Amino acid sequence: MTPFTFNTTPSLRMGAGLARQLGEIVKPICGENILFVTDPGMVANGLVGPVVNTLRAAGLRVTIFDQVQADPPEAIILQAADMARHVSGVVGFGGGSSLDVAKLAALLAASGQPLAEAYGIGNAKGPRLPLVLVPTTSGTGSEVTPISIVTTGASEKMGVVSPLILPDVAVLDPELTLGLPAHVTAATGIDAMVHAIEAYASANPNNNPVSRALAVEALRLMGRVLQRAVDTPGNIEARSDMMLGSMLAGQAFANSPVAAVHALAYPIGGHYKVPHGLSNALVLPHVLRFNALMLKRHRWPMPNYCHMCSHRCLTLVWAMLLSNLLRAWRLLAVIVGCRKTCVMWGSRKRLCRCWRLRDVGIEKEALPMLACDAMNQTRLLVNNPRPVDEAAALAIYEAAW
Repeated sequence: MTPFTFNTTPSLRMGAGLARQLGEIVKPICGENILFVTDPGMVANGLVGPVVNTLRAAGLRVTIFDQVQADPPEAIILQAADMARHVSGVVGFGGGSSLDVAKLAALLAASGQPLAEAYGIGNAKGPRLPLVLVPTTSGTGSEVTPISIVTTGASEKMGVVSPLILPDVAVLDPELTLGLPAHVTAATGIDAMVHAIEAYASANPNNNPVSRALAVEALRLMGRVLQRAVDTPGNIEARSDMMLGSMLAGQAFANSPVAAVHALAYPIGGHYKVPHGLSNALVLPHVLRFNALMLKRHRWPMPNYCHMCSHRCLTLVWAMLLSNLLRAWRLLAVIVGCRKTCVMWGSRKRLCRCWRLRDVGIEKEALPMLACDAMNQTRLLVNNPRPVDEAAALAIYEAAW
């Protein structure tokens, strides 16, 4: 067996209603003076108020930073870090962006390291403030990943990757996801499934048996209930399985990193502000085709080691088939079918169905620019089972357009 490393959040707590006990969980870890990092949407939908009241009822002083944006820019990270310098611990509450901001705020406030020096793999310096993360979506797995993504400049994204930013505790309460709209449920769910798929087939040297086992279980859970969670948003069992599956997928790709789907999705989100889960959904089938159709003649050059991806993809499908033939078939249907549900506001301020890149306002003339920008995601592209050069990236975007 090839040597590998597996890191994850040291303590996980999961259960319906745990958010009502958050004060008791946070106080022994973070002390009595905390920074609560979230976004305006969480405040507007009424989730923040009861949780903050629970924290204050436990005797905690709570400072709220609620300015997190999707795909957070450096300025937001630095604002949160400045506020974190005056507290004893940080709580992140929300989707992946809020959790990523909380991670970096805790790191930069305690270490004093400039953000620019922390980018990359293993460049972050400790220490960090005590940190508790509470996800409110089932998609990013950020509560168990040593990764924070930051938008630098106008559109480029960079990552801070270090075990230092794993939280002390992750609190998973599926009740917090009951109010998610159908399109958010679908897009974030597909994001989590992409994490599992790419982690399983990753060419990263640290691809390991633990990550692959977690990826298979994550797909089994989510493939079974994603459509149900979309159709019946109040189903707590479906929401619980989605949250657990998202977390397992996060553990998988945290140690066996994602690849070309994410690399090609990032420029879409950076330039066109398309939600990350939807960006993944739009390019997923075309990257899967690029990676998996190894034995058929097509336009892309075929490297010598394509059999490795074929073997892993077949193993993944076989594992799903052994688990349940019908569920394996439905998994494919869910990946395609839920893309119909990934709706967003169109240019005329009405809901439109997003099937292709053109449906989210991307002009065909912009595809070469996206392909060029995707080449900057070297941290991810090296993990793809097949090499992706700029010509291949452009061909994938054209297929998705």
